[in-house]
Amino acid sequence: MSEYEFVLTFALPAPSADMDDVVERLGAAGCDDATVGVGRWGRLALAFVREAQTAGMAVSSALADVRSAVPDARLVEALPDLVGLTDVAALLNVSRQNVRKLILACDAPAPVPVHEGRPTIWRLATVLAWLREEKQYPIPPELLEIARATMQANLAVQARDVDGVAQRELAGA
Repeated sequence: MSEYEFVLTFALPAPSADMDDVVERLGAAGCDDATVGVGRWGRLALAFVREAQTAGMAVSSALADVRSAVPDARLVEALPDLVGLTDVAALLNVSRQNVRKLILACDAPAPVPVHEGRPTIWRLATVLAWLREEKQYPIPPELLEIARATMQANLAVQARDVDGVAQRELAGA
């Protein structure tokens, strides 16, 4: 069993719900390995440190536990996933300049960003896999695994809004 750290953020359908009651229900449902944040109106964030055989199992079990406690909660985002250079540097305990040099000043094709601009944003799983494969950078396996699991959760959230016709048209592109 490995330990995985991740954050799940939910939208609550009834933001006026008694948050003390929600927190109690979450604990009773198995979310006692999470720190609960209720600072933003209508949102619920849980920072998990969960043991599981795989990162996917950790995220899936956390989602199931939250759904059993708050059935109408809707997943908004799973972290870590979308990152900038500073985020990658913090996760790897290196300088931003080091990450910038690794990604932007290299001969190998760099990972494709999700957004090019200020700041440029990548999917963490893509960057970590690229650093490991292209640069032989020592990436903690649990970090790559949880980045892949949270990316999949976010892609599933985004797929809720996909227009089937547009998806088929883009699949050929």
